[in-house]
Amino acid sequence: MNIQFPYQKFEFNIKPQEPLILPSYKGSTLRGGFGNAFKRIVCAIKSKECTDCILKEKCIYSYVFETPPPSDTKIMRKYTSAPHPFIIEPPPEKKRGYTPEDELIFGLTLIGKAIDYLPYFIYTFDELGKMGIGRGRGKYELKEVRSGAEDKVIYSSDTKTLRTFKTDILSFNSVFTNTNTYKPKSLTLNFLTPARIIYKKHLILDLEFHILIRNLLRRLSLLCYFHCGGDTSGWDFKGIIETAQDIKVKKRNLKWYDWERYSSRQETKMKMGGFVGEITFEGNIEPFMPLIKAGEVLHVGKGTGFGLGRYEIK
Repeated sequence: MNIQFPYQKFEFNIKPQEPLILPSYKGSTLRGGFGNAFKRIVCAIKSKECTDCILKEKCIYSYVFETPPPSDTKIMRKYTSAPHPFIIEPPPEKKRGYTPEDELIFGLTLIGKAIDYLPYFIYTFDELGKMGIGRGRGKYELKEVRSGAEDKVIYSSDTKTLRTFKTDILSFNSVFTNTNTYKPKSLTLNFLTPARIIYKKHLILDLEFHILIRNLLRRLSLLCYFHCGGDTSGWDFKGIIETAQDIKVKKRNLKWYDWERYSSRQETKMKMGGFVGEITFEGNIEPFMPLIKAGEVLHVGKGTGFGLGRYEIK
């Protein structure tokens, strides 16, 4: 079995045109601003919700931001939306005030078919700069966009043209085979942004390896099916999870991080807490590394569109 998982990382560099006042965690502001501007730009029937719209299966906004499962889907029939094909990674600094002397850089990862829609993302973030973001709706200019794979400028405000770029591939080849041929190893993960991982309908803090693997399996298989045209039905989900239960926690240094975001749709503040910090696992890690490495790129848990659930392998 060979699963091909196209993705690409980009860096957006924006220059404030006037003072910007942003929250310490900027993922929600960037995604919320993008969503509002994106709908204004591409939505044909703005008075309707996506779920009630006749165009929902052919609409770019619906695909990118609401992501409804197609009517003929073989999985997720009881769900109203599939995982989003994008991840906005806010800058790591907690800084809240920016002036025209500053710059702000954030990341964008596009997955599968969504890579073709990069021009829409660039145009929308450019328009969002004219609309303004944050407290007081401060305006900015989108200076340039860089391709992460090649570290080259593919768009700049000077030329207003988009250059070609390469696409990265996550490839899964014969995953989880020969699981008894490796010596035990340890693995340390550092969660950089709050991870909202659910197990038995509850957010958890005391992460176990099998819980992490359950969440990665679900996220990656759904992204693969809905956005990459792949089929992971050949994976032995039950066997993988059972094997993952043999991996133990060696050291856990996780703490809860609470933050709030304002939902314009629900007109209320929402708590979006999750755990951050380091955790070390010990056992036969090697067969799970394709999943772990994919999660390092594509995050894990709820709220990945805001940049939540980002970790690095140490």
